[in-house]
Amino acid sequence: MFKRSDIWWTCISHNGRKVQRSLETSDKKLAQAIEAKIRTEIVEGKYYERLTGQRKTFKDMMDRFMKDYAPTVSMNTQEGYKYYLKNLNRFFGNPGLMSITPKIVTKYKLYRRDNGASPSTVNRELYMLSKAFNLAVKEWEWLKDNPVSRVQKERENNEVDRWLTEDEERRLLGNSPDWLREIIVFALNTGLRQDELLSLEWSRVNLLRKTILIQKTKNNKPNTLPLNSIALNVLMKKHESKVRSIKNDLVFISKSGSKICKRNLIRAFAQALEKAEIKDFTFHCLRHTFATRLAQNGVDIYKIAKLLNHKDLKNTQRYSHHCPESLMVGVQILEKFDYNFTTMAQKGG
Repeated sequence: MFKRSDIWWTCISHNGRKVQRSLETSDKKLAQAIEAKIRTEIVEGKYYERLTGQRKTFKDMMDRFMKDYAPTVSMNTQEGYKYYLKNLNRFFGNPGLMSITPKIVTKYKLYRRDNGASPSTVNRELYMLSKAFNLAVKEWEWLKDNPVSRVQKERENNEVDRWLTEDEERRLLGNSPDWLREIIVFALNTGLRQDELLSLEWSRVNLLRKTILIQKTKNNKPNTLPLNSIALNVLMKKHESKVRSIKNDLVFISKSGSKICKRNLIRAFAQALEKAEIKDFTFHCLRHTFATRLAQNGVDIYKIAKLLNHKDLKNTQRYSHHCPESLMVGVQILEKFDYNFTTMAQKGG
């Protein structure tokens, strides 16, 4: 210890780290007691955690999350993070990290529910928040625990039962402009996610082999997909028209030659749905329609999972539905067995 302007200070070195601070007292015995407590916390590893966490705010954590972690995920997820962050900032503001408790996180959950957010949206926002806190605890060493981990997530109904009937498809295509029509047809015949479709480049298209390569996927694993004649025809017509952008190598482009804005796509899609009098349908349901039609025509679940680039078959089962007609093929296999009850009765007698 040493004195500076009649106030005792301490300077402690431990495992290559140095702490020099005022003990805020002129009483030597009290200063020694405070210094002893600091030494104990340093040895136990508590001092630095407490010190770092006290200096950090909610904004500090989320800024670092968006800078360090967000760029490691897909562009689609990054867009989601930007949207979720607006809701998080609107509620939390910029308090100190140490002041955020499970009780406050629960209040946020109720706040979002009261504002009409779906259970799945609330859970995605909580997952983002929890990920940020986990990084602050495990990698950045700002905090001791994650308050979100003690908050129960919303109960979701993940079963999706909406796909296009043939009549709805005709009406939808009939009420869509040309540029949207080709996107819808391509989505129905490839099962691509919205961002995968809008990001598709000509360098990833092999017209000779009738395949496309999706480089950036949701699970960050490249996936080569076959093209049926309908999807191939969409690409052939675009290729033969030689309408290409000098700005990029994208297959589907806007009138200005740039990447099609998601908001513009969703707006145009919603207008087409309204004109076609189709309700409770989203762009993602085109992917669901793709998978459902495969299942209804007897394609096995493993092939559907591969085409959808799913790691877990549980995800694929959400999308695949059978109609009674498609299940008929299964029971018809048993018809090779001859059950002649008259003959069997005679033999038994």
